[in-house]
Amino acid sequence: MRQDHRPLWAKRLHRRIESAWVRFRVAPQLDALGPNSQMMQPWHIRISGREIRLGKSAHIIAGADRPVSLTTWALTGESGERQGRINIGDYVLLCPGVRIDSGCEVSIADNCMLAAGVYITDADWHGLYDRTQVIGASGAVCLDDNVWVGDGATICKGVRIGRNAVVGAGAVVTRDVPANTVVAGNPATEVKKLDADKNITRRQDMLADHSALLAQTDAIERYVHQPKTLLNWLRSMLWPSRDD
Repeated sequence: MRQDHRPLWAKRLHRRIESAWVRFRVAPQLDALGPNSQMMQPWHIRISGREIRLGKSAHIIAGADRPVSLTTWALTGESGERQGRINIGDYVLLCPGVRIDSGCEVSIADNCMLAAGVYITDADWHGLYDRTQVIGASGAVCLDDNVWVGDGATICKGVRIGRNAVVGAGAVVTRDVPANTVVAGNPATEVKKLDADKNITRRQDMLADHSALLAQTDAIERYVHQPKTLLNWLRSMLWPSRDD
Protein backbone atom coordinates (compact mmCIF):
# COMPACT_ATOMS: atom_id res chain seq x y z
CA MET A 1 0.00 0.00 0.00
CA ARG A 2 1.12 3.54 -0.73
CA GLN A 3 -0.72 4.83 2.33
CA ASP A 4 -1.60 3.62 5.81
CA HIS A 5 -5.41 3.64 5.76
CA ARG A 6 -5.88 2.56 9.38
CA PRO A 7 -8.12 4.80 11.48
CA LEU A 8 -6.50 6.37 14.54
CA TRP A 9 -7.92 3.82 16.99
CA ALA A 10 -6.53 0.91 14.92
CA LYS A 11 -3.09 2.51 14.73
CA ARG A 12 -3.04 2.96 18.51
CA LEU A 13 -4.35 -0.53 19.16
CA HIS A 14 -1.57 -1.98 17.03
CA ARG A 15 1.02 -0.05 19.04
CA ARG A 16 -0.48 -1.30 22.32
CA ILE A 17 -0.26 -4.87 21.06
CA GLU A 18 3.39 -4.34 20.12
CA SER A 19 4.14 -2.84 23.55
CA ALA A 20 2.46 -5.74 25.32
CA TRP A 21 4.40 -8.23 23.23
CA VAL A 22 7.67 -6.53 24.16
CA ARG A 23 6.72 -6.45 27.86
CA PHE A 24 5.59 -10.05 28.14
CA ARG A 25 7.50 -11.89 25.41
CA VAL A 26 10.70 -10.00 24.56
CA ALA A 27 11.79 -8.32 27.82
CA PRO A 28 11.81 -11.57 29.87
CA GLN A 29 14.37 -12.99 27.42
CA LEU A 30 16.77 -10.09 28.01
CA ASP A 31 19.07 -9.49 30.95
CA ALA A 32 18.24 -5.78 30.70
CA LEU A 33 15.97 -3.53 28.64
CA GLY A 34 16.07 0.21 29.19
CA PRO A 35 12.98 2.45 29.30
CA ASN A 36 11.32 4.07 26.29
CA SER A 37 12.40 1.34 23.91
CA GLN A 38 10.24 0.79 20.84
CA MET A 39 10.07 -2.37 18.73
CA MET A 40 8.11 -2.64 15.51
CA GLN A 41 6.69 -6.11 14.79
CA PRO A 42 8.48 -7.52 17.86
CA TRP A 43 7.08 -11.01 17.13
CA HIS A 44 9.80 -11.18 14.46
CA ILE A 45 12.65 -10.54 16.93
CA ARG A 46 14.64 -13.72 17.66
CA ILE A 47 16.53 -13.82 20.97
CA SER A 48 18.59 -16.83 21.99
CA GLY A 49 21.00 -17.19 24.92
CA ARG A 50 21.93 -15.31 28.06
CA GLU A 51 23.77 -12.02 28.66
CA ILE A 52 21.90 -9.85 26.15
CA ARG A 53 21.27 -6.25 27.23
CA LEU A 54 19.68 -3.22 25.55
CA GLY A 55 19.83 0.35 26.84
CA LYS A 56 17.14 3.02 26.90
CA SER A 57 15.30 4.27 23.83
CA ALA A 58 16.47 1.34 21.72
CA HIS A 59 14.58 1.06 18.43
CA ILE A 60 14.27 -2.28 16.66
CA ILE A 61 12.43 -2.73 13.37
CA ALA A 62 11.75 -6.35 12.38
CA GLY A 63 9.74 -8.00 9.63
CA ALA A 64 8.46 -11.40 8.63
CA ASP A 65 10.93 -11.61 5.75
CA ARG A 66 13.79 -9.97 7.70
CA PRO A 67 13.73 -10.86 11.41
CA VAL A 68 16.21 -9.33 13.83
CA SER A 69 18.34 -11.96 15.57
CA LEU A 70 20.39 -11.57 18.78
CA THR A 71 22.21 -14.78 19.74
CA THR A 72 24.81 -15.67 22.35
CA TRP A 73 26.49 -19.03 22.75
CA ALA A 74 27.78 -20.77 25.86
CA LEU A 75 30.38 -23.54 25.90
CA THR A 76 31.75 -25.49 28.85
CA GLY A 77 35.06 -27.26 28.32
CA GLU A 78 38.37 -28.14 29.94
CA SER A 79 39.38 -24.48 30.05
CA GLY A 80 36.11 -23.46 31.73
CA GLU A 81 32.93 -21.83 30.50
CA ARG A 82 32.79 -19.45 27.56
CA GLN A 83 29.75 -17.22 27.48
CA GLY A 84 28.90 -14.81 24.70
CA ARG A 85 27.63 -11.34 25.56
CA ILE A 86 25.77 -8.66 23.62
CA ASN A 87 25.65 -5.20 25.19
CA ILE A 88 23.71 -2.57 23.26
CA GLY A 89 23.73 1.02 24.51
CA ASP A 90 21.19 3.85 24.52
CA TYR A 91 19.43 5.31 21.46
CA VAL A 92 20.59 2.47 19.18
CA LEU A 93 18.72 1.60 15.98
CA LEU A 94 18.55 -1.96 14.61
CA CYS A 95 16.89 -2.23 11.19
CA PRO A 96 15.26 -5.31 9.59
CA GLY A 97 17.50 -8.31 9.08
CA VAL A 98 20.20 -7.33 11.58
CA ARG A 99 21.98 -10.38 13.06
CA ILE A 100 24.38 -10.30 15.99
CA ASP A 101 26.09 -13.55 17.05
CA SER A 102 28.39 -13.70 20.07
CA GLY A 103 30.58 -16.40 21.54
CA CYS A 104 32.79 -13.80 23.19
CA GLU A 105 31.52 -10.19 23.47
CA VAL A 106 29.86 -7.65 21.20
CA SER A 107 29.55 -4.10 22.56
CA ILE A 108 27.56 -1.45 20.71
CA ALA A 109 27.79 2.01 22.24
CA ASP A 110 25.15 4.77 22.33
CA ASN A 111 23.62 6.26 19.17
CA CYS A 112 24.81 3.53 16.80
CA MET A 113 22.71 2.73 13.72
CA LEU A 114 22.78 -0.68 12.06
CA ALA A 115 21.06 -0.68 8.65
CA ALA A 116 19.13 -3.56 7.13
CA GLY A 117 20.95 -6.87 6.83
CA VAL A 118 23.98 -5.97 8.93
CA TYR A 119 25.82 -8.96 10.42
CA ILE A 120 28.14 -8.73 13.45
CA THR A 121 30.06 -11.75 14.70
CA ASP A 122 32.85 -12.08 17.26
CA ALA A 123 33.87 -15.65 16.36
CA ASP A 124 34.69 -17.98 13.44
CA TRP A 125 32.26 -20.63 14.79
CA HIS A 126 34.51 -23.50 13.64
CA GLY A 127 38.21 -24.23 13.94
CA LEU A 128 40.28 -23.57 10.82
CA TYR A 129 41.65 -27.11 10.82
CA ASP A 130 39.21 -28.77 13.23
CA ARG A 131 35.82 -28.14 11.63
CA THR A 132 34.07 -29.79 14.57
CA GLN A 133 35.41 -27.18 17.00
CA VAL A 134 32.56 -25.10 18.45
CA ILE A 135 32.89 -21.29 18.42
CA GLY A 136 36.50 -21.43 17.18
CA ALA A 137 38.75 -18.37 17.26
CA SER A 138 37.05 -15.34 18.75
CA GLY A 139 37.72 -11.71 19.57
CA ALA A 140 35.55 -9.00 21.10
CA VAL A 141 33.82 -6.55 18.75
CA CYS A 142 33.28 -2.95 19.83
CA LEU A 143 31.38 -0.17 18.10
CA ASP A 144 32.08 3.18 19.74
CA ASP A 145 29.56 6.02 20.05
CA ASN A 146 27.55 7.09 16.99
CA VAL A 147 28.80 4.50 14.51
CA TRP A 148 26.71 4.04 11.37
CA VAL A 149 26.89 0.65 9.63
CA GLY A 150 25.41 0.53 6.13
CA ASP A 151 23.09 -1.98 4.49
CA GLY A 152 24.38 -5.56 4.32
CA ALA A 153 27.77 -4.86 5.92
CA THR A 154 29.61 -7.51 7.93
CA ILE A 155 31.70 -6.78 11.04
CA CYS A 156 34.14 -9.58 11.85
CA LYS A 157 35.75 -10.76 15.08
CA GLY A 158 38.26 -8.63 16.98
CA VAL A 159 37.26 -5.35 15.32
CA ARG A 160 36.88 -1.96 16.99
CA ILE A 161 35.09 0.80 15.08
CA GLY A 162 35.82 4.30 16.32
CA ARG A 163 33.45 7.11 17.26
CA ASN A 164 31.35 8.61 14.42
CA ALA A 165 32.78 6.18 11.84
CA VAL A 166 30.69 5.09 8.86
CA VAL A 167 30.81 1.62 7.30
CA GLY A 168 29.60 1.56 3.69
CA ALA A 169 26.91 -0.76 2.39
CA GLY A 170 28.13 -4.31 1.75
CA ALA A 171 31.51 -3.71 3.37
CA VAL A 172 33.36 -6.51 5.16
CA VAL A 173 35.27 -5.08 8.12
CA THR A 174 38.20 -7.25 9.20
CA ARG A 175 40.38 -4.68 10.98
CA ASP A 176 39.94 -1.67 13.27
CA VAL A 177 38.39 1.51 11.89
CA PRO A 178 39.63 4.84 13.31
CA ALA A 179 37.19 7.44 14.62
CA ASN A 180 35.61 9.85 12.10
CA THR A 181 36.48 7.59 9.17
CA VAL A 182 34.37 6.27 6.29
CA VAL A 183 35.28 2.78 5.04
CA ALA A 184 33.89 0.66 2.21
CA GLY A 185 34.68 -2.45 0.20
CA ASN A 186 35.75 -6.05 0.84
CA PRO A 187 37.93 -5.96 2.80
CA ALA A 188 36.90 -2.51 4.02
CA THR A 189 39.40 0.29 3.45
CA GLU A 190 39.34 4.00 4.20
CA VAL A 191 37.66 6.18 1.57
CA LYS A 192 37.16 9.43 3.48
CA LYS A 193 37.85 11.30 6.71
CA LEU A 194 35.08 13.23 8.44
CA ASP A 195 35.74 16.74 9.68
CA ALA A 196 36.17 16.21 13.43
CA ASP A 197 35.42 19.90 14.05
CA LYS A 198 31.94 19.71 12.54
CA ASN A 199 29.01 18.98 14.83
CA ILE A 200 27.31 15.64 14.20
CA THR A 201 23.65 15.31 15.16
CA ARG A 202 23.11 12.04 17.02
CA ARG A 203 19.98 10.00 17.66
CA GLN A 204 19.88 11.09 21.29
CA ASP A 205 19.48 14.69 20.15
CA MET A 206 16.12 13.64 18.70
CA LEU A 207 15.08 11.08 21.33
CA ALA A 208 16.35 12.43 24.66
CA ASP A 209 13.14 14.38 25.42
CA HIS A 210 10.79 11.41 25.35
CA SER A 211 7.69 13.34 26.45
CA ALA A 212 8.10 15.94 23.71
CA LEU A 213 8.65 13.22 21.13
CA LEU A 214 5.46 11.42 22.20
CA ALA A 215 3.48 14.64 21.97
CA GLN A 216 4.85 15.34 18.49
CA THR A 217 4.10 11.79 17.32
CA ASP A 218 0.58 11.98 18.71
CA ALA A 219 -0.10 15.24 16.89
CA ILE A 220 1.16 13.80 13.58
CA GLU A 221 -0.91 10.63 13.96
CA ARG A 222 -4.05 12.62 14.79
CA TYR A 223 -3.55 14.69 11.65
CA VAL A 224 -2.87 11.68 9.42
CA HIS A 225 -5.20 9.00 10.80
CA GLN A 226 -8.15 10.70 12.48
CA PRO A 227 -10.05 11.39 9.21
CA LYS A 228 -9.70 7.73 8.13
CA THR A 229 -12.55 5.25 8.50
CA LEU A 230 -12.89 1.53 9.15
CA LEU A 231 -14.86 0.96 5.94
CA ASN A 232 -12.25 2.62 3.75
CA TRP A 233 -9.48 0.66 5.49
CA LEU A 234 -11.26 -2.63 4.79
CA ARG A 235 -11.96 -1.55 1.21
CA SER A 236 -8.27 -0.73 0.64
CA MET A 237 -7.25 -4.22 1.77
CA LEU A 238 -9.88 -6.06 -0.28
CA TRP A 239 -10.04 -3.89 -3.41
CA PRO A 240 -6.98 -1.62 -3.52
CA SER A 241 -6.72 1.12 -6.10
CA ARG A 242 -3.83 3.22 -7.35
CA ASP A 243 -4.84 5.87 -4.85
CA ASP A 244 -4.08 3.45 -2.01
